[in-house]
Amino acid sequence: MQFKATTPENYISQIPKDRIPHFEKLRKTIVENLPKGFEEQMSYGMIGYVVPKNVYPKGYHCDNKLPLPFINIASQKNFIALYHMGIYANPELLNWFVKEYPKHCKQKLDMGKSCIRFKKNSEIPFNLIAELVKKISVQEWIELYEKNIKR
Repeated sequence: MQFKATTPENYISQIPKDRIPHFEKLRKTIVENLPKGFEEQMSYGMIGYVVPKNVYPKGYHCDNKLPLPFINIASQKNFIALYHMGIYANPELLNWFVKEYPKHCKQKLDMGKSCIRFKKNSEIPFNLIAELVKKISVQEWIELYEKNIKR
C-alpha cells in the first residue's frame, strides 16, 4: 500500500488505526537507535532513513537524484514491513538477525531479501530492531553499498 504522504506524520495518519501505536513505536525505536548521519524522510512512498546527498553526493545507483536508502518502514496490506538494506548486503548481519530473532519473538521469522514482515503488531521485537539499527554506521553502510550493491 502506498500513501500520498509528504511527511512521516502524514504517512502515519493514513495507516489503519490499530497499527498506529505499533508503527509509532517502531519509528521511535529506529530514530532513537539510528547512528548519527542518517536522515529520516519520505522515500519510495514509505518512511525512510537515508544517507543524505550532502554526505554521499553520488546518491542511489538506481536514481542518483535520490539519497542512498538504508532502512524503510511501511504499512502494507496485511503487515508492517521493515526494509533493511544492510541485511540484504551483509550475510553476517543477516545470519546474526536470523539467529537472534527467535530469542525475541514467538512468531516465525517472515522475511524476503531486505524485508522483514510483522503480521502481528503485538509481536514486533522492538529490542531486536534497536540492536539491528545500531549495527551499521553511515560510513560502514556507504562502504558496504559500494562494495556489494553498486554496479
